[in-house]
Amino acid sequence: MGHRIFLFACTIALIASSSLVSAEVVKHSFHIPNSAKEMLACLVERFVAENDTDSIPEPEKTNDGALKDLDIEGSIDYGPAATGLAGKDFGGMYAVKPLAVIRPAGADDVARVIRYVLQSPTLTVAARGNGHSINGQAMAHNGLIIDMKSMGDNNRIDVNVTSMYADVGGGALWADVLKRCVSDYGLAPKSWTDYLDLTVGGTLSNAGVSGQAFRYGPQTSTVTELEVVTGNGEKTVCSNSQNSELFFSVLGGLGQFGIITRARVLLQPAPDMVRWIRVVYSEFDEFTRDAELLVMSQESFNYVEGFVFVNSSNPVNGWPSVPLDSNQSFDPTHLPKSAGPVLYCLEVALHYSNHDKPSTVNTVVEKLLGKLKFIENLRFEIDLNYMNFLLRVKHVEQAARATGIWDAPHPWLNMFVSKRDMSAFNRIVFQNILKDGVNGPILTYPLLHSKWDNRSSVVLPQGEIFYLVALLRFSHPHPKEFEIKQMVAQNQKIIQTCNDNGFDFKLYLPHYKSTVEWKKHFEDQWGRFVERKSKFDPKAILAPGQNLFTRNHQL
Repeated sequence: MGHRIFLFACTIALIASSSLVSAEVVKHSFHIPNSAKEMLACLVERFVAENDTDSIPEPEKTNDGALKDLDIEGSIDYGPAATGLAGKDFGGMYAVKPLAVIRPAGADDVARVIRYVLQSPTLTVAARGNGHSINGQAMAHNGLIIDMKSMGDNNRIDVNVTSMYADVGGGALWADVLKRCVSDYGLAPKSWTDYLDLTVGGTLSNAGVSGQAFRYGPQTSTVTELEVVTGNGEKTVCSNSQNSELFFSVLGGLGQFGIITRARVLLQPAPDMVRWIRVVYSEFDEFTRDAELLVMSQESFNYVEGFVFVNSSNPVNGWPSVPLDSNQSFDPTHLPKSAGPVLYCLEVALHYSNHDKPSTVNTVVEKLLGKLKFIENLRFEIDLNYMNFLLRVKHVEQAARATGIWDAPHPWLNMFVSKRDMSAFNRIVFQNILKDGVNGPILTYPLLHSKWDNRSSVVLPQGEIFYLVALLRFSHPHPKEFEIKQMVAQNQKIIQTCNDNGFDFKLYLPHYKSTVEWKKHFEDQWGRFVERKSKFDPKAILAPGQNLFTRNHQL
C-alpha cells in the first residue's frame, strides 16, 4: 500500500470531511446481469491473486456495453486519473489505490453498486464527497469509490418555502445550497461549517460545526429527514419518526451505516448583512468567561468563535492574523506587560437587514460588547453581505491555490475538550507545546452539549460546555518529509498529553489504528455502535478507510 506523509493547513476553516449517508426505504428485488458479475469477478480475482493494483489492465473508461451490463445509469472509471484522485484526500498523508471509481446517476445506482459489492467476498466501498478527509477516511484500498459529487441528484435542490426546508442531494456542496437558497428564496440553512465546499452527506456523517452551533447545534441537529442507502443495499427514507434508528445512526456515523443520498435541511430567513467583529484578550480565563457568556445568553451574537494566536509579529501566527481588513493594523503597545506567549481572539458576528438603521445595529453591537472584558483598542470590525461572510474561507482557498499551498499536505488535529480541563489544556498545550503557533489557525470556542442529540452516533466530552480545538496547520507547497513528521508527532504529543493528564476529550473527525482505540473513543456507546453496524452493514463493506471494522468481520 502506498504511504505518503505530507501536510498543510489554510486560514480559518473548520472542516467537516467527506463521506456518506442517505435514506428512503424502497425494498425492491435487485438483479445484476451475469455478464457484469463475471467481468468484475474476473478483475477482482486477478487483483487479489497478484495483490498489486498496478498489474491490472486499466482502460481509460468502461465502454457503453460494460455500463449496460453493470445496469447503472452512471459510469464506472478504471483509469489512472480517476483512481489516482480517489486514492488521495485533503490531508495528503495517505495514498491508496481503489479498483474503480463509480459516478452514480442517482441513489438507485448507489444501491446497485452496494448490492453488487455484497456479492463479492472481498470488495469494499467508500463514498467520496469533495475529498476533504484528513486521514484517508473516504478511501477504499482495492475497493470501489462512489464519487458523490458527480451524482446526478446533486442538481436537485428543492426548496419548500411554506415548510422552510430544502431537499438536497447528499453529494451537493454546501456552497451550492447556500447560493440556491439565498439567491432564489432569501432563505438559508441554520448551521454551517466554516468552509462550504464540503458535501452535505460528508459533514452530516461527522457533525458539521461552526460559529452557529452554540445556537442551533451542529448540522446533524438541523436535518429532519434523510435518504440513505444502507450497507445492505436498501434505499431507505428515515427521520426522527420513521426508521429512527437508522436516522440517528448515520448522523455522525462516520459513513459506517449507509451513504446519504438526500437530506432535508431546515431553513430560516437569511439576513442581508453581517457585522463581523474580533476582540483580543491576554488572559485565557477572561476569554473563556466572555465566550461562555455569549453562548449561554438568550441575547447574543448570531455567530461565536475564537482562536489562539502568537504574541509576536509573525505574519501567519501572530498579530497580523487578527485584523479583518487591510486598512486595519494590530498595535501591540495596547497589550498589558503581563501578556504571555499566546493571546486569544473572540470572533463574533451580528446579522442584520438592509432596512435596519446603522444606529440600531450599532446600539445592539455596543450592548453586547459592553458585557465583555476584552483589551481596549484591540477591536476590529467590518460590515459585509451575508453571502460573502459565509464564503470567507473560499477567498482564502483561492489565494492558497494560486501559491500551491492548498495542494500540500494538511496534518490537522480536531478535538473536543471538556470545559473542566480547558484551563489546564491552555497552560500545557497552548502556552507551551504550541507557544510558537502551528503556521495556521488554532481555533477554540465553546459548544453546548444540549444542542446535540445523544441518539446520534457522535460522542462528546461530559458536561454542558465543551470546547472545539482545531489545529489547522499549513506548510509551504513542497515540505520535506521530516517537516511533516514533526507536525504529526506534535499532534500525537498533544493527544498523549491529554491522556496522561486525564483530560476528558474526544477527537473530532477521529482516526485510530486499532479496535482498542476505537473502543476507548466510544466508551459506553461502543456496544450501541457495533449493534447498529451489525444491523445496517453486517458485512462491513462501507467506509473501510475509517479503520473501524474489517470486511466480513464477525460483529
